[in-house]
Amino acid sequence: MRVPTLLGIALIVAGAYFLIQGGGITTKREVINVGPLQVSAEEQHPIQPWVSGLAIVAGIALVVAGVRTKA
Repeated sequence: MRVPTLLGIALIVAGAYFLIQGGGITTKREVINVGPLQVSAEEQHPIQPWVSGLAIVAGIALVVAGVRTKA
């Protein structure tokens, strides 16, 4: 298989997973940093459904492009 085809399949699988299961990205930031005292907070940012749909569409486009090109 060609690289665009494999990348397209990976995008389709990842997009479908996040569309069905949901999910997000967790970031950690420091809120207070005074001498030895450090307070940090974790924030969760959900992945929007339209981003998952866009990943699926882009994956389909890559699969089609990978299949159509001849080596």
